[in-house]
Amino acid sequence: MLDETLLKREERAMLALRSLYRRYGYRPFRMSRFEEYEFYMRNKDYLESGRIITFTDTDGKLMALKPDVTLSIIKNGMDEPGCRQKVYYDESVFRVPAGGQQFREIRQAGLECIGEIRLYDVYEVLLLAAESLGAISDRFVLDLSHLGILSALLEETGQEESFRRKAAACFGSKNAHDLRDLCVSRGVDPAVTERLCRCASLSGPLPEAVRELEGICPPDAADCLEELRTLSRLLGDTPWGERISLDFSVVNNMGYYSGIVFSGFLEGIVDTVLSGGRYDRLMQKLGRKSGAIGFAVYLDLLSALRSDEPEGDPDILLLVPGDADPERVAQAVRKLTEKGRSVSVQEQIPAAGGYGKCVRLEETESC
Repeated sequence: MLDETLLKREERAMLALRSLYRRYGYRPFRMSRFEEYEFYMRNKDYLESGRIITFTDTDGKLMALKPDVTLSIIKNGMDEPGCRQKVYYDESVFRVPAGGQQFREIRQAGLECIGEIRLYDVYEVLLLAAESLGAISDRFVLDLSHLGILSALLEETGQEESFRRKAAACFGSKNAHDLRDLCVSRGVDPAVTERLCRCASLSGPLPEAVRELEGICPPDAADCLEELRTLSRLLGDTPWGERISLDFSVVNNMGYYSGIVFSGFLEGIVDTVLSGGRYDRLMQKLGRKSGAIGFAVYLDLLSALRSDEPEGDPDILLLVPGDADPERVAQAVRKLTEKGRSVSVQEQIPAAGGYGKCVRLEETESC
C-alpha cells in the first residue's frame, strides 16, 4: 500500500486532485512535451512569457518545449455538439516565471471543460477550483470577477482600445485613484467614471459584493449580473461558500478571456496558486466553435507551505557499524517498515537533514 506521508507535498496534492476530478467525470489528458514552434508563436500573446525553448527536430522542423497546456488541449480536441470534453492533466511546462530571468520546469495540474458551456458548467468548475484549494489547505481564498461586466463598463466610456488597456491595468492593481485621473484626462462622463471607480474598489464576500454590484452594473450586462447572482446562491450552499469573494482586480487577458475569471490563494504563499476562467475568445482564435472554461493549479509553489514535520525526513535514523551483518540490518529495517515507519540506514548522523528518532541497531527491538 502506498504510504502518502513519504510523498512530496505536490505529489500528495496531485493524488487528491486526480481523485477529485475523476469523481466529476473528468478524464486524464496526456500530451507530448513539445509542439511546433510556429503554433506557439501564432498565440504568443496568450502566453505568460514570449520566451520559448526551441530545438530543431530530425526532419529540420523547429520545435518548442511546451510552455502551456491549455493551447495543446484546444489544438488536439474537436467540437462535438451537445457534448463536453472534460479533461484533467498533470504536466510540466517550461517557461520564464513572472519577474524571473531563467527558464524553469513548472509542474501544474488542472482541468478544462470544453463544449456548449452552460451555467451549471461554470458553477462546477468554480466548485472544483475551491475543492482543489481545499484539498491542499483549508486556509484559502478564491477570488472571482466577471469580464462581461468590466467590458460593458469600459464600453460606456466611449474610449478607444488604448484607454481600455490602461483602465484594465488600474483594475488589476486596484488603483482607483489612477483610474479616476485617467477618466478625467480623457473627458469620461463623471457618472461613468464613478461607476468604474466603485467597481475597481469592489472586493468582498460574494453575496454582499453582488448586491453592491447591482448599483454599478450597466444595463447591457444585466445577464452577467444574473449569472453572478445564481453562482452566489449555488456556491453559498457549498462548504467553501465563505471563502469565495468577488474581486474585480482579477482581470486576466481580456483579449482571450470572457465571462467569469478567477484566482486562488493559499495562506503562506504570496503568488497565485490557482488561475482560470472562461476563454471563449481563445477558442475562436484557434478556429473552434465551442466555449471553454478551466483552471491550472501551480503545484511547484506548494513547497513554500510550512509544515509541522519537515518533508522527506525519515521517522527513524538507524545507525549501524560498517561491519554489521547485512542480514541483521535487513531484518531490522523490514520490521520497522512493516510497522509503517520510514527508515534511513547510516553509519554516522548526517550533517544535513533531520529525522524523527535516532536508533542503534541493537535497540530496534524496542521500537
